[in-house]
Amino acid sequence: MDIVEFLEVFFAAMTPVGELRLSIPLGIYTLDLPWYQVLPVSVVGNIIPVLFIIPGLHVGARLLHRYPTFLTRMLDWRTESLLRSYNARFAKYGPAFLVVLVAIPLPITGAWTGSLASWAFGIPAKKAIPLIALGVVIAGIIVTVLTEMGIKIGDVLT
Repeated sequence: MDIVEFLEVFFAAMTPVGELRLSIPLGIYTLDLPWYQVLPVSVVGNIIPVLFIIPGLHVGARLLHRYPTFLTRMLDWRTESLLRSYNARFAKYGPAFLVVLVAIPLPITGAWTGSLASWAFGIPAKKAIPLIALGVVIAGIIVTVLTEMGIKIGDVLT
């Protein structure tokens, strides 16, 4: 893996929509890299934004509410949506629900959503970051296995 390929996978994992669902297939399918190189780079790339998002939400939300803009309405809408959608599960499983929310590699889940959910549900950063990191590792394994399975099925069909 050269530095350009490393950076492509790394930055793809940092994107709020793509995350691991983008970086792992990109590395394995498109860049033809081995999974054992792609997985750790993707996991680290996906966790790094969390380290800034969680503390930044506290400061950013205060500023946004002090000086309301379109972003304030977006933050409030997404926060209310998370609270409505996951309140029952959070009440049942507590902060551990973050692991599940992040680990399921579907749209509108992942580390970015988990970070916002941790803020919305008032989970302290010291507790939220390890839970989200665990969810990222699980999601990375799931996406890697599914990607590798797709390659194997494709090889059989051709």
